[in-house]
Amino acid sequence: MLRLYDTATATVRPLDLRTEGKVAMYVCGPTVYDRAHLGHGRMALVFDVLRRYLLFSGLEVNFVSNVTDVDDKIIERAAAEGRTEVDVAAQFEATWWEDADALGVLRPDEAPHATAYVERMVEFIEELVRRGVAYETSDGVYLDVGQVRGYGLLARQSLESLRAGARVELAEDKRSPLDFVLWKKAKPGEPTWASPWGPGRPGWHTECVVMSLDLLGDGFDLHGGGLDLAFPHHENERAQAVALGHPFARHWVHNGWVMVEGQKMSKSLQNFTTLRDLIERADARAFRLLVLGAHYRSPIEVTPETMEQSGAALSRLDALARRFSLHSPLEDAGFVVKGVGPAAQADPASVERFCDAMDDDLDTPAARAMIFELVTRANELADEGRSEEGRAVAATVNVLCAVLGLALRGSDDDVLDPEIAALVAERDRARARRDWASADEIRRRLSESGWVVEDSPEGTRIRHR
Repeated sequence: MLRLYDTATATVRPLDLRTEGKVAMYVCGPTVYDRAHLGHGRMALVFDVLRRYLLFSGLEVNFVSNVTDVDDKIIERAAAEGRTEVDVAAQFEATWWEDADALGVLRPDEAPHATAYVERMVEFIEELVRRGVAYETSDGVYLDVGQVRGYGLLARQSLESLRAGARVELAEDKRSPLDFVLWKKAKPGEPTWASPWGPGRPGWHTECVVMSLDLLGDGFDLHGGGLDLAFPHHENERAQAVALGHPFARHWVHNGWVMVEGQKMSKSLQNFTTLRDLIERADARAFRLLVLGAHYRSPIEVTPETMEQSGAALSRLDALARRFSLHSPLEDAGFVVKGVGPAAQADPASVERFCDAMDDDLDTPAARAMIFELVTRANELADEGRSEEGRAVAATVNVLCAVLGLALRGSDDDVLDPEIAALVAERDRARARRDWASADEIRRRLSESGWVVEDSPEGTRIRHR
């Protein structure tokens, strides 16, 4: 039975399902005002692996992840660039899906947009006001958190910490600094919708509670996202549901941050690397393998060194796939199910060990280590002339990697035509004379031709995207 850390109880406990055999999960998606960074990528990969493992276990999964397409930052970017908010949101939503696809992340079953739910959000806020737990001010409508039983559950901090960490906008007629906005009254030049409190737009915390309850219903199984969302965003979602008597998420799961020299990677700190930059410079599968090498609740460092180490580990897997001419199950289907189709080739004892690790709070480092033990064993068997035994072990590796969303490449089809080979050689000469501008230009040309470009001690390496 899968056991996961629950932020609400601060314990690792079984995932207690509302309906046997079915999992309803909601994971907060992107606010589409800029390119996604590596922290967003880690979050997407963590919950992709969780979803894939649930599917592998034979469960029916309804996976919902939203798109926030109305937000202060979208409005600010549109104003700065002389564009519409719709145009900005559409551009960066498209890049989000491109990057997620490149990472091999399964698309959500539902991807609701905030702007499509404004009318329902207004109705939701009206009910909060009618019950006396929300009130109108000069600049909007706020929730009175003092009237919400157990407010602060997900924060697990002192009151002062809550006050310091809350995202609040100052307003003279707010009752408490922790009260948060449900509806923002219109400002000049902003997109607006009609409401009983005049034109305006919903607050961020109201979007997800309305969409999750609408699509998944009361008491859905799991709510997830990055650790930075636990408070205030998820706590403020929960508070609204509690205030209206809705059973909300039964289990809360949050992944750790991506770190850069000891600091959390974030756009506000201006220390982020975009997913697109990583995808263009390295194998996206190496990033997945790096994420798998750390427990999902622990921080990870993404550096050239850690990516190089992960790339070397990936090369071992691909070498095994080439040696045994393995074909990844993910080439034919988006995921694998235990005992079904290609997954039936996996050794039952190894699958049991793998599941023991994954059931223990999604212990992907242990699962990954076990997979590489099998890689070593498969090669040893083949070296001893026991090829069929080695092939059976390698087939198990192939299946378990597929469970984690990792497609192994067993064929080496990156045969260079003379023109591409000449560009690679020219780039190596440019790097040798430290002509970085020319090297970057050649990288761009190769990337536009569908090649992933990687730097190695031996020189430029390229492969098909």
